[in-house]
Amino acid sequence: MQLTFAAIDEPHAGERFAKRFRRTWPQYRHWWLHEGEEARPSYLVCRRALAAHMPEMLPTWERLCELAGGGDLEARFLSLYCPPAYLSGCSQAVWPGSEPILVRNYDYDPRAFDALLMRTEWSGQAVMGMSDCLIGLLDGVNQAGLALSLTFGGQRVVGDGFGIPIVLRYVLENCETAEQAGQALARVPSHMAYNVTALDASGRRVTVMIAPGRKAQITNAPVATNHQATVDWPMHARATASVERERFLLRRLTLHPEPADRFVAAFLRPPLYSMAFGHGFGTLYTAEYRPARRRMILHWPDASWTLDLDAFAEGQRTIDYLLEDAI
Repeated sequence: MQLTFAAIDEPHAGERFAKRFRRTWPQYRHWWLHEGEEARPSYLVCRRALAAHMPEMLPTWERLCELAGGGDLEARFLSLYCPPAYLSGCSQAVWPGSEPILVRNYDYDPRAFDALLMRTEWSGQAVMGMSDCLIGLLDGVNQAGLALSLTFGGQRVVGDGFGIPIVLRYVLENCETAEQAGQALARVPSHMAYNVTALDASGRRVTVMIAPGRKAQITNAPVATNHQATVDWPMHARATASVERERFLLRRLTLHPEPADRFVAAFLRPPLYSMAFGHGFGTLYTAEYRPARRRMILHWPDASWTLDLDAFAEGQRTIDYLLEDAI
């Protein structure tokens, strides 16, 4: 299996976004409507939700809606309000050395992955991160030196709230510190359970455990996998080895302190690295964020790619993956 990752610099959304939307909209439209259009909220409900919870996002959302053609359905999708449910794996941890780093594995279905890294200034603040759903981010870093990443929180419940990718973009475009990020993440409703870790340029960190119907927990946890304080979905936890991965990372941080490069390398091997691509939980990339330098390094078992927010260079990388059934 191959994936080609692209890095693009798009300070202001324009024709490049419009072309990308036209190319990917058929697949996103199919996903957005697979439960029926009546299952998705109306345009007015989506707009009111953005205005109530993330008003700073409204100008960007309106601009992207215009570039997407100005249609009702397109605008509802780009709000990412009450989207269909989706599951991922993922592991993330903060290495607390002299220059703390945030490391994460993104485990997901390659057929539903943008493979697009973007540098934007859509709301004025420069942001670099991995794109999702065209308007959102899976992880990223901003010009203030705030880095974020997410993991699925291991609950089946779906409620009223936003898809987490748009929330991560909102935080990176409007926050500068881990404390500010924690407050924003606790305030904006999410439609599913997630763990979001924030690390800022001063080395401060928070991990926020959010879920619909529950008050968000702002913690100092250095590790997050696919459950929260307790395991709410045992079948998913067993299938993804969530508890085992969490324990593995905690042991590396506490019992076996090691240099940053060795800590990152552990994400490229089992039990953290997954080859279960056919089941939708293969590791598509490992991201190493160095917020003090506003830098991210993408890692794969046989390749790496360094990108700097302040000296961003567009490019592409084609990655070959070893499938589980090929072993």
